[in-house]
Amino acid sequence: MKRAFHGVRRSLLAASALALALGGIALPAGAQQAITLHGASQFNDDHAFTKTMVKFEELVKKYYGKPVNFVLHKNSELGLEKQYFEYMSQGKAVDYAVVSPAHMSTFSKAAPFIDAPFLFRDLAHWNKVLDADTFKPIADEIAQRADVMLIGYAGGGVRNIFSNKPASNLNDIKALKVRVQGAPIWSRAFTAVGMAPTVIAYNEVYNAIQNGVISAGENEAAGVEQMKFNEVAPNLLMTQHAITIRPLCFSGKTFKTLPPDLQRAIVRAGKEAGAYGRQIESSEDGAKLDAMEKAGKLKRIAFADRAKMKALVDPVIAAYAKEIGAEAIYTKINATK
Repeated sequence: MKRAFHGVRRSLLAASALALALGGIALPAGAQQAITLHGASQFNDDHAFTKTMVKFEELVKKYYGKPVNFVLHKNSELGLEKQYFEYMSQGKAVDYAVVSPAHMSTFSKAAPFIDAPFLFRDLAHWNKVLDADTFKPIADEIAQRADVMLIGYAGGGVRNIFSNKPASNLNDIKALKVRVQGAPIWSRAFTAVGMAPTVIAYNEVYNAIQNGVISAGENEAAGVEQMKFNEVAPNLLMTQHAITIRPLCFSGKTFKTLPPDLQRAIVRAGKEAGAYGRQIESSEDGAKLDAMEKAGKLKRIAFADRAKMKALVDPVIAAYAKEIGAEAIYTKINATK
């Protein structure tokens, strides 16, 4: 019996066709063709997000215990994270991927709140918030409206501003043209501290700085290294304004077509792979910056006014939480010790 799977490929179709061509050799009665799941990453094998998805594959195979194939499309082969999320929502091309919450804002206004600027005090606070499943109401909303499941939380990179000129205080970054993520909260936060934020596609940032369209961007160490932003903006302003949370997502449409035991394996593996990804990125973050600075590829600049910056942003975050109905989540985050 032929079963149609949205977004799920059958790896043995070619073999079956060949068998028929060679004389109608058929699979044994009741034999199942292996399911194939497609993942996508903007990055290469060395990036924490790619490693997270490789770990997810390993764990699913371990917990499922039956044949299942994975194809991970790397180096932006299938576009960027925004496209991955849209594909997963539609149930085509991509079944799983790590995606920034900013790219989910079309479906959920609350999604970008998951890693809004100055939301976490430090890595310990960040980990406790995630372990407490504080963002479950937002995950539920995304699942309902976009039909995409947040099955784990990777991330852990501390985001700083990379700039083509040095700066060490609020006065230095006044009117700085900086690229921010597409979610409104990012533009509002950076406007509140006196900068001039603009939304530019991630893969266009390098050229935009090179051509003088903008002067800066903001990212964690892995992103700066992977995209070589330091080549056009070698000054890293240590604002430490955010700690990334990058949900490991899975297409709801694909999930519904899978056998129950594979569904259970995916949910279990997703949570564990997310935790693995957090450990990798948070531990690699400082080491990457150390190596890049030692090689003369960038210069870290202490930012004296981080506390003042946070004081300017906090009211904006509080107002945004109220606007999107996330006041209870914001209160819970602040109360987490």
